[in-house]
Formats: sequence, C-alpha cells, structure tokens
Amino acid sequence: MSAPEFTVEIFQNEYLPAGTREVNAIATVTSAGAVGSVSSAAGRAAEIIIVDCSGSMGAPKLKIMRARDAAAAAIDAIRDGVAFSVIAGTDVPWPHYPKGMKLAIADDSTRESAKQSLAHMRPQGGTAIGRWLDLARQIFLTREDALRHAILLTDGRNGEPAVDLAAAIERCQGVFNCDCRGVGTDWKVDELRRISGALLGTVDIVPDPAGLTVDFEAMMTASMGKAVADVAIRVWTPQHARVRYVKQVAPTVEDLTARRTEINPQQGDYPTGSWGTESRDYHLCVDVDPAAVGGPEMLAARVSLVTTMDSVPHSLGQALVRAIWTDDEALSTRINREVAHYTGQADLAQAIQDGLKARDEGDEQTASARLGRAVALAHESGNTDTAGLLAKVVDVLDPATGTVRLKRAVADADEMALDTRSSKTVRVKK
Repeated sequence: MSAPEFTVEIFQNEYLPAGTREVNAIATVTSAGAVGSVSSAAGRAAEIIIVDCSGSMGAPKLKIMRARDAAAAAIDAIRDGVAFSVIAGTDVPWPHYPKGMKLAIADDSTRESAKQSLAHMRPQGGTAIGRWLDLARQIFLTREDALRHAILLTDGRNGEPAVDLAAAIERCQGVFNCDCRGVGTDWKVDELRRISGALLGTVDIVPDPAGLTVDFEAMMTASMGKAVADVAIRVWTPQHARVRYVKQVAPTVEDLTARRTEINPQQGDYPTGSWGTESRDYHLCVDVDPAAVGGPEMLAARVSLVTTMDSVPHSLGQALVRAIWTDDEALSTRINREVAHYTGQADLAQAIQDGLKARDEGDEQTASARLGRAVALAHESGNTDTAGLLAKVVDVLDPATGTVRLKRAVADADEMALDTRSSKTVRVKK
C-alpha cells in the first residue's frame, strides 16, 4: 500500500511577553488518503457489530426489530474482503454470527447469511457491557487486521460494577476503535462516553428506534472509508519543557493527555485512531523555560505524525511550534484566533457537562450560571447546533451575555442529546 498523504499546519502567536512559560498552538492535521489505500485496506480491516439483546430491548418489541434492521444495513455497507462478526449482548454475550470465536469474510453470501441470522436475535437477560467489549477484543485478536472497528448499541445501563467496566475498557485500548449509540433514554451518557473516548470513537443518542438504520449505515460507511490505522501524534519538546496537554478540538473535544506513550523524557506519542480522507484539529500546550527578550527563536515543540505499516515505522509529516520573547506589546498581546476559538469550544463542552450535572443535583444556581456560560460561548463561536440543543434545556433571555432561565420541564431525550453532543465543535475558518 502506498504511503498516505498527510499535512500538518501550525497556527499560533509565537511572540510571548517576557517571562511567559506557556506556549499554545493549534495543529491542523489533514489526510488526503493514498492511491489505492481503501481497496488495499479491505483485507486488513475487521468490523464487529454489538447489538444489545437484553430483556429491555423487547419492551417495546419495536426496539429489537429496529436494531436488527440497523445491523442489517451496517452489514450491507461492509466491503468485500473485510472480516466481520455480530455479537449478541446480554449478561452472557455470545458470537451471534458467525458461530464461534472467529470472523466471517464479507461477500454476497456471508452478508446474506449474517442478515438472515438476525431474525433469530431474541431479547433476554441483562446488560454487561464490559463483557461485550471483552468478547469483541478476543474475537478481534484472532486475526492480525490493522483496522479494527466496532459499533456498540445499548438501550440500558450497565449491570456490572463500575470497576469491571473500567478494566474492560482499559484492556480494549489500542485493540479496536468503537462507536457507541444509546437508543431511547434509559441508558447512561457517561458510560458510553467513557467507552467512546477511550476507544477513539463517537457517542450519540438515537431517541427513536426508527433512526437506528440510517445511523448504523452512516457509521459503517465512515469506517469503510478509513485507510490508515493507529496514527499517533508524536510531540518532542526541549529539555526542561513539559507538555501540559494535548487535546483533539475538532470535530469533537477529546483530551488525549493521559493517553501519552512515553518514548523518552523529551518525546511521547498520543493516539488519534484510524484515518480516512479527513481533517482534524489538535490543541497543544507546552511549558518551557523562557528565554531572554530579543534572544533567538526557540523551538518549543516538534509535532510529528507516525504510524506503523507492514511492521515498519513511517513518518507522515511534521510541523514546528516556535517561541520568541518580546517586549513589544503589540506582538505579544495578539491572541491567535485559532487558539482562542478552540479554547472557547473546549470551555463550551465543559460548561454544558458541568451545568447538566448541577441541574441533576438540584443546584439551580450553578446550573444556570454554567449553562448560561455555554449559551454565550455557543453564540460567540457560531455553534448553532449546540445553541439549538441548549435552547431546549434553558430559556435564553440574552445569548450574548448568557442570561438564561432553567426550563421547568425538559424531555429526557433533549437533555441527553445536549450531553452526548456537548463535545462536538465547529471549526474555525482558516
């Protein structure tokens, strides 16, 4: 397979006031794919669809029926040559198709057999999401596919101890990526967000089971567009410098700081998952020892993209983060608009989650303040989608100042939609 084409651009204000230690930059990473990469990746890709088959999926029966339809649509979207499996998720999950700890290879025959098998899915038992993830991990490890992706659907809360789910998530990190969906309103946002965040996927609510088919087809189609697995951002910093954080800030906010793999004290890798033809933005913040005013430019960080293909490490591109200390206030006080924009978007996500938590705890004063702050940030950044979701939870009196009043009656689906989509950002116009 030919090497993928990546570019890395840095946006920052490299001029800093005397004595300042903190250097901020936005790294825009763009993948243009590679010639023949998707077709070449087909034989190196594996998909697992995990369908909640617990007893609650039968109440009403429409849920399991629509889940079967959605799984069938996802199976239809799998390319020839891709390995795949379907797991039935209960308190004791099992491989629904194919039988046993293996994956089928997608073609017209296996896709049809898999879809026919879905008719035999029956709601029963409880919900043990950690066991679902562990079973998927074990099946994935029966092959050496580079691109491993799962879709997980549930309609309820996990019945396992929290420590068991956390341990299962940790075991799955680096093995596969996972997109999570909750159908209805009886599941827990934090549980699925914890899974999707750790496994570099997405999370969303599907309030009406009728919406599952379109969503599953879209997720599988997106996965089929991935061509490069396990891309990492490698950050080098000079001696005595420290990486404060690395965050993905577009298309969603995901803090990667704690996911660092240490190469040596001056270098570490941060996972970004699999890539197709797409672009993402990352916020890098580094503490450095300040140099003298008027001194030479400092290299504050080197941002590289790395992956391993056919057991050989590949560098996919790099860019430099610079620092110059100056006493010119016109230069040092200029705020880079990319940094400012994404700092606001990260603050927006946190304000929403803080506000909803305070609302659930009955702390109306904190809830009003934090959700009002979110309204102001959404208005300022032009994040109209999030502003629309906020308007279903609060009455907006003045969007510019963030003056709001909590609604007395809020539909569970509206509150959960705001929560699950709080981390979605709008990109700054370059």
